Amino acid sequence: MPPTTTYALTMLAAGIGIPVLAALNAALGQRLGSPLAAGVILFVVAFLSALIVAGASGQLPRMAGAIAAPKHLFLGGCLVAFYVLSITWVAPKFGIGNAVFFVLLGQLISAAAIDHFGLFGAQVSPLSLARAGGIGLMAAGVWLTQQA
Repeated sequence: MPPTTTYALTMLAAGIGIPVLAALNAALGQRLGSPLAAGVILFVVAFLSALIVAGASGQLPRMAGAIAAPKHLFLGGCLVAFYVLSITWVAPKFGIGNAVFFVLLGQLISAAAIDHFGLFGAQVSPLSLARAGGIGLMAAGVWLTQQA
């Protein structure tokens, strides 16, 4: 299987997992009466899962290099926490589909900006009219999926 196919399938699976994560954690938050508690539990489970995978793949020693990494690179953890806590809180009130729609719209906008300007070391991919039109079509398609 070509690497691009593997990458595409991996990200497709990750995309499938986002609404499932939202639904499961929203239900846990409602059951516990606290979206924050559900978020903390999710992160404990995620941490332990990542630690097991890192240990099994022999990657734990590489984590020592994190000490020398620029501190702004750790802000991704804050963004993950914001995503999990916000979708756990919002989804039961707004609907999983609506919540994920706005997440996807935000992803399209920020991904286009990151690629256009090469932010955070990303490969530069200028926002052409065709690319902007494609992003607009994707956004319209996602919007159409949420119409009754």
